[in-house]
Amino acid sequence: MIRTRVGYAGGQTDAPNYSSIGDHTETVQVDYDPERITYARLLNIFWKSHRPTNRSWSRQYMNAVFYHNEQQRQLAMASKTAVEQKIDHTVKTEVVPLRSFTMAEDYHQKYILKRHYDLKNEMSRIYPHHQDFVDSTAVARLNGYAGGHGTKDRLSREIESLGLSAEGKKVLIEVVRR
Repeated sequence: MIRTRVGYAGGQTDAPNYSSIGDHTETVQVDYDPERITYARLLNIFWKSHRPTNRSWSRQYMNAVFYHNEQQRQLAMASKTAVEQKIDHTVKTEVVPLRSFTMAEDYHQKYILKRHYDLKNEMSRIYPHHQDFVDSTAVARLNGYAGGHGTKDRLSREIESLGLSAEGKKVLIEVVRR
């Protein structure tokens, strides 16, 4: 994973925002390196990250896989079918084309990391411009760890590449232990 951003997708309303989302869905955009992780692997992670049999109560919170091209659509549909067969239930997650993606407001970006002030402040010193902060791979990784994603083993392999000070590393290790 190179970076993540949160935003709004799937609708036709111009300039959606949190207070006027229109017909869009809140979503996460994932930029990834296909040499390091396949789209199929990302789909596997996606299916494990939510309850695919639950119908969303609104368009804003719809469970969806947004695809960019026919190959992604076919892979997403095949993975949806595989999940249905595995769990023996209808999957209500939709597979829909991505028409557009509008980034959410700044205060939504890296929201979980921002609740860990020491880590957020350290990354803000490295990336003083908010867009650079949002686009940073290291910040995306820290946000994931802060949200409870990632293992201690994975962290030990990559902690030196995240740009943290000795104190920042201690804080992150403690966050992952919880």
